Amino acid sequence: MNATIRASVVLVSALLPAAPAFAQLGLFTTEQRIQFTPDWKGERFPDGRPKVADETLARLKDVTAEEAWGVLRKEGFRNQFEGNWTVINPGQRLVGRVVTAVFMPLRPDVDNVVRANGKAEGRIGNENSWVIDILQPGDVLVVDLFGKIQDGTMIGDNLGTSIFTKSRNGLIVYGAVRDVSGLREIEGFQVYTKGVDPSYLQNVMLTGINTPIRIGNAPVMPGDIAVSDPEGITFIPPHLAAKVADETEMTHLVDEWGHSMLRAGKYTPGQIDGQWSPAMVDEFNAWLATKGSKLRMPKP
Repeated sequence: MNATIRASVVLVSALLPAAPAFAQLGLFTTEQRIQFTPDWKGERFPDGRPKVADETLARLKDVTAEEAWGVLRKEGFRNQFEGNWTVINPGQRLVGRVVTAVFMPLRPDVDNVVRANGKAEGRIGNENSWVIDILQPGDVLVVDLFGKIQDGTMIGDNLGTSIFTKSRNGLIVYGAVRDVSGLREIEGFQVYTKGVDPSYLQNVMLTGINTPIRIGNAPVMPGDIAVSDPEGITFIPPHLAAKVADETEMTHLVDEWGHSMLRAGKYTPGQIDGQWSPAMVDEFNAWLATKGSKLRMPKP
């Protein structure tokens, strides 16, 4: 690869050892993915993408957009939500580690470089299939297709089957999909899209994999955690995933205990909704222990 091509498109290895030796198209190196996620101190994938623990992902399945928004807003993250989706195969909450891809309107000279590198690496198929090759279990593919609907269909049922087979998870595309009838036959495969169209993907080019992207009003980084609820998708920065899970779990436990106390007539609504006394906090924390929760409420 000559210096001009190297400056245009940086290729970084990002696959499991058992996977084919594809490189990863993008404008971010492994070092930059680490540099731009400095608050994440945990495990990472080989390409630098943060790897939030499966246990944390499981705990995020009950989080609502409002609950996540409250935590993120306090931390200064005010733009992590995007709503107004068409949902194919709605079901349980979609939760997973984000793999990003970004497309732009076609510019032939740039796309020639992209395709030449893809050919040299042995990539197979059209550019919209390349990112699917790197998916791992638990990933959610998040695609910025700049809102393109006609001729902006990221997948049909064949690529949808491949995505679900590799990730056992879903797709979020700020663009469109096609062959909804076929996609509906992929049980468990949730798709969040801005539209549907019978056309195929054309007049676009792939310009990045696992780079920062924009999904509507939300900036999204590789390794973010995508969490769906009936209102839309929240993209949680990896270093805040456990905090969102903790605070949401505490909110649910407070509500559960408070409701039980009200039903038992032990406390009044004013006491439950107001500032809890030290004795109430002690009673609540003892109840938490019986539930097996490691969380504790500090005394006022």
